[in-house]
Amino acid sequence: MGARRIETGCLYGPTGQRKYLDADERRRFIAAANAAPPRDRALCLTLAYTGARVSEVLALTAATLHAMEGFITIRSLKKRKALKFRDVPVPFPLFGAIETGSAFDAGQPDKRLWPITRSRAWQIVKRIMREAGIGPGLHASPKGLRHAFGINAVRSGVPLSLVQRWLGHASMATTAIYLDVMGPDEREIAARMWGSSPLR
Repeated sequence: MGARRIETGCLYGPTGQRKYLDADERRRFIAAANAAPPRDRALCLTLAYTGARVSEVLALTAATLHAMEGFITIRSLKKRKALKFRDVPVPFPLFGAIETGSAFDAGQPDKRLWPITRSRAWQIVKRIMREAGIGPGLHASPKGLRHAFGINAVRSGVPLSLVQRWLGHASMATTAIYLDVMGPDEREIAARMWGSSPLR
């Protein structure tokens, strides 16, 4: 039996459809989340600002929030063999949104912030995406939001090693896919190249 091929991931489907929200869609999603009821707002903003998987966000408790230090500790549920945690920095106002939009109780530090099912969380995210005017497709999903976090971090100049840590990737090769998305600088260079084209 031959060696099994290691799949590092891809940002495009088999027909070339992207699996990530672009920068404008991400902004619209965050704006729509901010206009949503407190629970949905807090859940969606936590997904957008941590890049965590839905199951990881649903496992968060009051004990995982570190407002004074400005980070959230996320249990990497993909690591089956060993328990692993990662600290992800988030904007300070997110902690206030979580406290008012979840079952946060400092007296019960191990109580889940959002005691809902994974499928219910998916429904909430999909509804907010529709309200944000994001059309259907592979990108319109919690995974598309996670990919958008990675792309935004790379384009903001965050070192790839930090992006890898924040997303909980076991391999740098998985994180490196975010380098392949064409950014504004690349489009500007292409536009300059087209400037001399006779095409009208």
